[in-house]
Amino acid sequence: MRTTVLAAAALASLHAHAQTPANAPPAQEAERTLRPVVVTATPGVAQRAFDTAASIDALDGATIRDANLQVNLSESLVRVPGVVALNRQNYAQDLQISVRGFGARSTFGVRGLRLYADGIPATAPDGQGQISHFDLTSADRIEVLRGPFSSLYGNSSGGVISIFTADGAPGLQAEAAGAVGSDGVRRVNARFAGEQGAWNWNLNALHFETDGFREHSAAKRNGLNAKVKWQGSPDTRVTFVANAVDMPDTQDPLGLTRAEFEADPRQASPAALQFNTRKSVDQQQLGMVLEHQFNEANGLKLTGWRGQRGTEQFQAIPVATQAPITHPGGVIDLARDFMGVDGQWIYKTRVGGNPLSFTAGLYADQLDEHRQGFQNFVGTTLGVKGAQRRNEDNRVRSFDQYAQVNWDSERFGVTAGLRHSDVRFESEDHFIVGANPDDSGSAKYSATTPMLGLIWHVSDVLNVYGSVGRGFETPTFNELSYRPNGQTGLNFDLRSAYSRHYEVGVKAEPVRNWRVNAALFQANTSDELVVLTNQGGRSTFQNASSTRRRGLEAALAGSWAEGWSTYAALTWLDATYRSDFLTCPSAPCPTAANPPVVVPAGNRIPGIPRGNAFAELVYRHAPWGLEAGLELRYVGKIAVDDRNTDFAPSATLWNLRFALAQNLNRWTVREYVRVDNLADRDYIGSVIVNEGNRRFFEPAPGRTWLLGVNAVYAF
Repeated sequence: MRTTVLAAAALASLHAHAQTPANAPPAQEAERTLRPVVVTATPGVAQRAFDTAASIDALDGATIRDANLQVNLSESLVRVPGVVALNRQNYAQDLQISVRGFGARSTFGVRGLRLYADGIPATAPDGQGQISHFDLTSADRIEVLRGPFSSLYGNSSGGVISIFTADGAPGLQAEAAGAVGSDGVRRVNARFAGEQGAWNWNLNALHFETDGFREHSAAKRNGLNAKVKWQGSPDTRVTFVANAVDMPDTQDPLGLTRAEFEADPRQASPAALQFNTRKSVDQQQLGMVLEHQFNEANGLKLTGWRGQRGTEQFQAIPVATQAPITHPGGVIDLARDFMGVDGQWIYKTRVGGNPLSFTAGLYADQLDEHRQGFQNFVGTTLGVKGAQRRNEDNRVRSFDQYAQVNWDSERFGVTAGLRHSDVRFESEDHFIVGANPDDSGSAKYSATTPMLGLIWHVSDVLNVYGSVGRGFETPTFNELSYRPNGQTGLNFDLRSAYSRHYEVGVKAEPVRNWRVNAALFQANTSDELVVLTNQGGRSTFQNASSTRRRGLEAALAGSWAEGWSTYAALTWLDATYRSDFLTCPSAPCPTAANPPVVVPAGNRIPGIPRGNAFAELVYRHAPWGLEAGLELRYVGKIAVDDRNTDFAPSATLWNLRFALAQNLNRWTVREYVRVDNLADRDYIGSVIVNEGNRRFFEPAPGRTWLLGVNAVYAF
């Protein structure tokens, strides 16, 4: 009989990699087969993913570190069907990540997705997420959940991305690692891990810097990640998590117009140099997870966290635009404190002779934000903090209640869940000067999101499943921050967007060491949040349209002969507006001289390629510790704005990687080299959606190289 447990996550990794400890010895890394993958992407306990009714991929630590820089999440997520992760070559802005088209419009942080690091949310209660503290050098795995099951996470859960730090191996291990590459890339990290008695730990420190592919794109990042476990008794375990990141004065080259890109893709926008555009970020976070098993049937899991994040960003906004007292200025200064708690009761029994699991939980979190705005000039000197133009205290709180049940028999399985969410926004304005009024206000959003999944175990090597769910997405504080046509205050007229998700899929292992997965999906959204205006460095939003995202995901993984294996993932996604709406390409709007423009039904949602694919061919020779891989990546053309006035063309890239590993007594040493974009092709790596100055394009580098080494000593 299949072993089934709680959790609303699901589908097995399509990758032919089993989970391995961080920086495993060569023999372990070479031993990658289609063994069952266990996932824990939702509350509850671990679950064999192949036998569940949803889409989830688990990328193990060896895959994450395979001859990669280990700084950008996009390095690994390119392998996941349904996911688009675009490296903007701009560390002042986060990666552009979308899952089945959700999150594509974000130009600040990660939007529309739920993010977790070791069970601690990296997404604020308003739906805005950050990934700068995700530590890839010590990761055990990354899980990516898609489809209707994601709705069990509440607000802005178009998909779920979770990273897990590896446990320390028994004994003591010390690691030193480094990499150098094109454009002045340098990364070093030091790790200390181990297990002694009831204690297990993994501590990692990282330093990264780059001169940048483009002019005015240099960056530095210092990070610390620590996970410590204490097994107090056979029934009680406590996990402590701490991480910090510091990114001072990261340069922002801004996007380029098409003419600028074609003239010189390495240049920065002239406005970036004029205003010295840049961003500084620092974040510290602590978390604790308590797990206790009262008896065979009842268990408790309690998660708590607290942290703070500071952001200072200098933008390229013309002096004349900032002149009115009602304009919030060209420097954004944010101080954020966040905290939360998630409590779960887990009950397991048998019904009809088959296992049944039930989880009920309460979730509450809060973000307190002190937002200030300043002019980005003093007199005739640009790019410096000037007079204050905004000062407010904002708070957003969420309170969720949820329940999930999972029942599985020899032939059929059922997973059902329900979540209710309340999200409250409050703003207290302290900048009441002259014509600038008191813009204090509040708004409340609530939703109930059900989910149902069914699976038919046709045989031990074939599963067919279907699932449906309902999701919702509130505006973030960044989307609420500005009202159209220079009006002051927050745009509390915005409503939540609601989506209905449908999915059917098949998971099969037709022959030994081969697996194929495929899923058809569709999501219909009403009251989609779209851009109304984007001028003067400020975006304003509206609820204006219904949308449809439908597509196909497929992946194949397997091995043949001795040492040869392959993996391929393909996504086709049709994401379009299903009703007309009005937008304002320039301000002020609407006026008689500048009427709004119609975005017709059928236009493509910007930021989403229709086609996306990844494939690799790998050869491994265990006696030599040799691994060689040839990779193919394809990204289809991407619309840059709602009106579809321009597109980033499609791109096909070839990459090559080699690695050698040696076991020398207590030492494990691994060297690697990587060459990306072998054909040295000029292409656009990402687009800035609906950019008001038509600086849509963010170029990607030509041929680049990376050389790295890591050494682990076991005491």
